[in-house]
Amino acid sequence: MAKKRPQTKAQGPQVTDGEVPVVGAREPCPCKSGRRYKACHGRAAAQAVTELVQRPFEGLAGEGDWIALRELVPAATAELTLKGGLPDGVPSVTLATVLPMAWPALRRDDGSVLLGLQNDTASGDISRDLADNLVRALEAAPGTPVQGRRAPADGPRLQDLLDSEGGFEPVVHTGFDFWVPDTENATADVTASLERANEAVIPTVKLTGVDAAYWCETPEKNHLRWVMPYPEERLLDALARLHAAGTAGLGEGTRLVGSFRAHGLTVPVWDLPSGVTAEDVEKPAAQFAERLATALASDAPLTPDERRARGGLTNRQVTLS
Repeated sequence: MAKKRPQTKAQGPQVTDGEVPVVGAREPCPCKSGRRYKACHGRAAAQAVTELVQRPFEGLAGEGDWIALRELVPAATAELTLKGGLPDGVPSVTLATVLPMAWPALRRDDGSVLLGLQNDTASGDISRDLADNLVRALEAAPGTPVQGRRAPADGPRLQDLLDSEGGFEPVVHTGFDFWVPDTENATADVTASLERANEAVIPTVKLTGVDAAYWCETPEKNHLRWVMPYPEERLLDALARLHAAGTAGLGEGTRLVGSFRAHGLTVPVWDLPSGVTAEDVEKPAAQFAERLATALASDAPLTPDERRARGGLTNRQVTLS
């Protein structure tokens, strides 16, 4: 029989769980236990990495808009309000869909902070990853980008850092000129980079009459994608009722074609004729919201036609996250 390996005694002073930094999986655990990190405090960190938070933006002001800016909108910004106010030397904190070089965050020369939203994240909790990027950007020297890393498993989430009463008002841009404070005096390389990025932007407009609905223009047809805050099963029932009744459209030539899931919420999608603008669907969208509210309030069993409509919507549903 193989001899049992004697357990290594801890060397030096012990530290509490909250003080243990994140290190490589095969490195000695910083808690001085004598074991590798992955077999000690790294277990909790690994679980945090793989455990998916289904609704990472739940509890934030404008949850639907956070999802839209993460998944749908090419170029947009939104001012963020921190709990307790801005630190000294930080005039503003702005969320941006994308930053130059896909940086997770950036501390500008003037001390302001830009936080990138459409970045790959290392854990299953986007909120914790973004909060880690934000904290490091607030502490970075002016003119410094923040590099990606794995957020500590016990680190704060956006819900811990942002003021839920501060509101969330996205501003959709036609391009990424917001990257550069003074585009007129930008270098030739920066100007060329901006031009390349701007060429790839799909024209997008946020509707003003309803929440978290975004019109976009594509070569063949236009679309409306609307992030809705209702429980998925209840929403699909309501959409099926409207579809079976022939009232799920947004005007002549428009069609509800399906939906997708994103970060715990459902996003219905309409096809629109190429000539239909965002302004054209403002009134129909507001009227649809009223019809939807009535359908959501119904507890009646679905009719056979409504069940068939629901099956069609479910079959065309995809999951983005």
